[in-house]
Amino acid sequence: MFQPDTQFLIDQWTGMARSPGVRGGVPARADLEPERLAARLPRAFLLERHGDETLFRLAGSWLEAFHGEPLKGQAFLDLWRTASRPLVAAGVAQTIREARPVAIVALAGSLEAPIEVLLTPLRGASSQPDLILGLYAPAGGFIMPVDASRLLTARVTVGVGEPGRPALTLAAVGGRRVA
Repeated sequence: MFQPDTQFLIDQWTGMARSPGVRGGVPARADLEPERLAARLPRAFLLERHGDETLFRLAGSWLEAFHGEPLKGQAFLDLWRTASRPLVAAGVAQTIREARPVAIVALAGSLEAPIEVLLTPLRGASSQPDLILGLYAPAGGFIMPVDASRLLTARVTVGVGEPGRPALTLAAVGGRRVA
């Protein structure tokens, strides 16, 4: 069971993904109405993929205050402890590849306060799934001391719901394998 704010964004994204005209199970960024996020907007973010790198395009005020710096243009993986980065990178790839939300269950800072980070794929202006709408959903009573580390520690990633795209399979044509 997810935090209520995580579940809210999952439901919003799923509704957009099921709309008529959505290609490959990934809604367009233009279909997103930010005001629907309401009080969650300060904890929301938008990432942009550039090859293997994922950079912040937008970040809410709560996120920037939490991390203590402006996030625009910063690499998403830089906010995670080194040991967590492969798991987080796999979660980012999974949300794009499978066209479904991916929740990262994490611990925040040196106090190890529980937090969920949700990733949902969106199509950008190029009509490719190269954007990720995300949300931080901290546990109730979440308070970080001023001097605590702000790096996140990923514990597990969870694909939510059914993949919006079928899994790739190999086929053989004339004895030769093709995708």
